[in-house]
Amino acid sequence: MAYFPPTRAFSGILRPLRFEGDILDMEVEGEIPAQLNGTFHRVHPDQQFSPMYEDDQFFNGDGMISMFRFHKGKVDFKQRYAQTDKFKLERNAGKALFGAYRNPATDDPAVKGQIRGTANTNAIVHAGKLLALKEDSPALVMNPLTLETEGYTDWGGRCTSQTFTAHPKIDPVTGNMVAFSYASSGLLTRDCTYMEISPNGELLRELWFEVPYYCMMHDFGVTQDYACFHIVPSTSNWQRLADGLPHFGFDTKLPVYFGLLPRRGEAKDMKWFKSPNLFCSHVMNAFNDGSKVYFDTPVAKNNMFPFFPDIDGIPFNPEEAKSYMTRWTVDYNSKGEEFEKIEKLTDMVGEFPRIDDRYATQAHSYGWLLVTDPSMPYNGPNARASGLRINKLGFMNFRTGEQKHWFCGPDSLIQEPCFVPRTPDSPEGDGFIIALVDDITNNYSDLAIFEALEIDQGLIGKARLPFRLRQGLHGNWADAIQFG
Repeated sequence: MAYFPPTRAFSGILRPLRFEGDILDMEVEGEIPAQLNGTFHRVHPDQQFSPMYEDDQFFNGDGMISMFRFHKGKVDFKQRYAQTDKFKLERNAGKALFGAYRNPATDDPAVKGQIRGTANTNAIVHAGKLLALKEDSPALVMNPLTLETEGYTDWGGRCTSQTFTAHPKIDPVTGNMVAFSYASSGLLTRDCTYMEISPNGELLRELWFEVPYYCMMHDFGVTQDYACFHIVPSTSNWQRLADGLPHFGFDTKLPVYFGLLPRRGEAKDMKWFKSPNLFCSHVMNAFNDGSKVYFDTPVAKNNMFPFFPDIDGIPFNPEEAKSYMTRWTVDYNSKGEEFEKIEKLTDMVGEFPRIDDRYATQAHSYGWLLVTDPSMPYNGPNARASGLRINKLGFMNFRTGEQKHWFCGPDSLIQEPCFVPRTPDSPEGDGFIIALVDDITNNYSDLAIFEALEIDQGLIGKARLPFRLRQGLHGNWADAIQFG
């Protein structure tokens, strides 16, 4: 009998949804722009069975892929589980077999040595396939339109890493998918790889390197000439796992490293820069001008993740967990290891940054992010796994310094935004922002659509779901032309 404990990760508005189904021709309010012709795939963690441990992490749920398909002013919805090896083994057993988040010592002996991945962190289309991703396991291949699972890929036998990033980047100049992995040779190892995959899905390069210490390497940056790796001390060790502690813990005693790897170089060409302790995770974008590299990321003074607590037991500090979009500047040719500049770019407290992805790896003019504004009215409980009240959509104009925002109202919270160009060749920023807005009072979700450069004017239309989706992590748009 299924039972989900009354803990924060499994109750209230984080209660698992466990729903697979289809809705043809969703209810629409306002306008669905005719230029929107393609799919928006996103994913959220969603346990198919009761967890083995009541205090398990929200991030340990099975990946549930949602697809919104736009065509002729209409939107269809489809949702299916990503059927990982873990999912299939547990489905056959009729119960959970894999234990605590990233802790194989807690698994049922029947699944010892099996891939533990849940494919619950990101979903992106490349080479005509949908990749469902989680950074502790290989990439899972799915059909982008039917959402049928094909299975894990090793890129034609060329990939030797055991893992694959949840945040690959598409180089708009070459069309290559640029990716990396960490813990590449096994759990808790310092081994990493750098990868480039052609527009046709061929692994062109896999370069191994080592980082200063094992940590959560959730995202990275890519410029035309460099891959950029920020090493932030959400770290772990075998003793933590043996003690049954959360896999990651934040260590304020360790410095932050920032590594630049020339994309056409070798591991020996990696250069490391060093910063005093801080926290950052997601990356808006990176670009370079010659040897000078610019890296935009939300930065907080201290740990942002209360579910991965301080390793020394220091209480979580919400004030120090506030992150602000920040630009790091370093020069690959400099003789020292110091950052050239660290510049705070906004007073908006925000995360989940996005750009017009056609300008990834290049200097970007515009950016969007989710904003937390505790001064605004709110009628519900803390709803995100982080405890943050994400109630605004923010916009930044990097040319003029102009900033805008849109408040979702006191009954709602917002999930990660995604930019969609109006046409494939429209100017940068000319297009739409789509984002799920969750009404936690009336218990439904809307896929909201905004004019990207005018989000402060409010949404221009929305496709309505008759239920509320669980908190999602990441997602991406794919134009219909990608499916032939």
